[in-house]
This record gives sequence, structure tokens and C-alpha cells, in this order.
Amino acid sequence: MSRLKLKDGSILKFIKMKKIFGFIIIVIIFASCSSSDSDETYFDNPELSLHIPTDFPEVNSYVSLNKPTKYGAELGEKLFSDKRFSKDNTISCSSCHIQGNAFADHNARAIGIEGRVGLRNAPPLQNLMFLKFFNWDGSRLQLETQPLVPIITHEEMDSSILEVIGKIKDDASYKELFKKAFGDQEITADRIYKSIAQFEYTLISANSKYDKVKRKEGQSFTESEAAGYATFQQKCASCHSTELFTDQSFRNIGFPLNTDSNEAGRGRVTGIPSDFMSFRVPSLRNVEYTAPYGSFGQFATLKSVLDYFDNGVLAAENLDPIFKNNGNRIPLTEQEKENLLAFMKTLSDKEFTGN
Repeated sequence: MSRLKLKDGSILKFIKMKKIFGFIIIVIIFASCSSSDSDETYFDNPELSLHIPTDFPEVNSYVSLNKPTKYGAELGEKLFSDKRFSKDNTISCSSCHIQGNAFADHNARAIGIEGRVGLRNAPPLQNLMFLKFFNWDGSRLQLETQPLVPIITHEEMDSSILEVIGKIKDDASYKELFKKAFGDQEITADRIYKSIAQFEYTLISANSKYDKVKRKEGQSFTESEAAGYATFQQKCASCHSTELFTDQSFRNIGFPLNTDSNEAGRGRVTGIPSDFMSFRVPSLRNVEYTAPYGSFGQFATLKSVLDYFDNGVLAAENLDPIFKNNGNRIPLTEQEKENLLAFMKTLSDKEFTGN
């Protein structure tokens, strides 16, 4: 102690000062780290509380990796309606997926830029978080990978994701929304796809007359609707099952063929001959609003579809057994057709479509 030339009291003061100084340094470092972490990871973007009916199928497993959030879905809806996604700034996702048509349209085949006609009918977008496959041929298993398809397809938007980013990267409104949704203003392809998917996950339709009758909310089927429901359960429910009114299988049901050389239905994805001209069974929810019907709009009305089933469908080696084992048809009387049409209209969700 003599070497330090400090008295006992001075030594104690020195030790205390070192402890205080060390504590201050620790506090400063901790505060600095906390502030940095907060800036990078914390932002107020709450997960949306969606009403998921208890009797619906389980959600697609990918949804848990991209749960809809307040600003993610808001950003996705804005992107969904942006015509800058197309090469000539004339076509957006919402151009072919119109709310009043259950997010489908009334064209036999989708129409893209410069009036180019696509291969297939634009599918409705509803209850997507419960689907296992996307597109009529099931070429996508994850909704987040689907938006790129129309962007790069020649007959649709004929653009590229890099071109899209280049068009919107300096848009102040997008910068603000990307920051709210993801914590910073960076605009990336992955964030664009995730946001659009989040918006599409919110498109849940489960409030039709059918749903209200089932929930016993003071509504009941008319005599014709009830008879149609009975016929439906007997002759249609094997394919249009579950509360989605589709079993999500792929079937060749003998519809008139699209002679476009690029068309092969599910076989275009799998390369398996037995999948040739098989398509995903469509949901019948909001079917009243999604005409024309068939993979390339073969039928203008639901009545014409029922007439076709009754008269007999095209024969095929891989024709679905429901038809093949019954003389290639589903026999229906005119009264049964009328009742089926009445029942299918009970699946219309006017709140969802805004009709």
C-alpha cells in the first residue's frame, strides 16, 4: 500500500469510484445493445385475428410461416391492385380476380396485357389458407410461390419481379408500408410474395345462407333448396365434400377438351398419363358468381353443366369412376337440376363478394 502512497480512506474512495465507473459502462453498453436490437426487430405489426370456422379443414402448413398481420395484409392488398406488376402497367392481380365474382372474372380464359388470352379460366380466390394445392393443376403447394407465375407469364403480365421492384422502390407509400410490415423500407421479392399471400389468406368465405342455416341463426332452406341439398348429398358430395365443397382431388370428369397443345391438366405437372386432363375439383362456394365454368370456360351457366352431366360426358381412359361406372353420366331429372341450382345459390356469401 505504501507504493500507492494512498491513505486508507483514499483507497476506499478509489475502489468505490472504480465500481461506480464500471457499473456505468455496463449500463451504457446494455442500453446501446438493447436500443440496436429494438431498432432491428421490434415494430408494431400485430397478427390479424381471423375467424376460422371450426368445421373447416386444417389450414395449409405453410400458413404458420407467414401468418397474416395488420400491415402485411394491408401491403398485400395494395400490391394485389397495382397495375405496375405488368409490363405495360395495365394489368394487376385484381384485374382478373374481382371481388364481386368471388375474386374470379367472367372471361372464359384469363386476359392479360395487350388482350393476350391465357390458357385457363381465372380461378376464384377464397378460403385459400385451407387449400393443399394452388392453380387448376396444383402446380403450387405454397401460396407464397404463386404470385410469380402471372408476373412472368407471357399471356398475363409478361414482366419480372426485378422490373416490378424497380417500378415501386421509390414510392413513398410503399416504403412506409414495407417498414410497418417488416421493420424497414427494403423492398424484396420475398416480402412482396409474403404480403400478397397474407392478404389472400384473409379471403375467408363462410357466411352464406347455407352457413347460417347450419349455425341455426334463424334461417331455413326453402322446399326446393332442401330437396337440392338432398340430391347434392346423393350425387355430388363425393367430390364436392367438406365445408369447402371440394375434396381437393384431381379428376378427369370428361369436360370438352381444350385443344391447346400446352394443356394436359394435372398431367402437365406430374407427367403421369393417368393425370392427363385431370383438374382440381373446384369449390362450389360462391359458384353463382364465378361463371363461366370449366378449366377454360366451356360452360356459360351452371344449368349447362348439369345438362352435360345428365346427357353424358366425354369418354376417356382415365375418366373418373363416378362417371365411368355409370355410363359416363350423372343422371338428373329436370326437377333435380332446378333444386340443385337453388341449393348451390345458398352457398353465395354476399358479405364476402359485396353483392
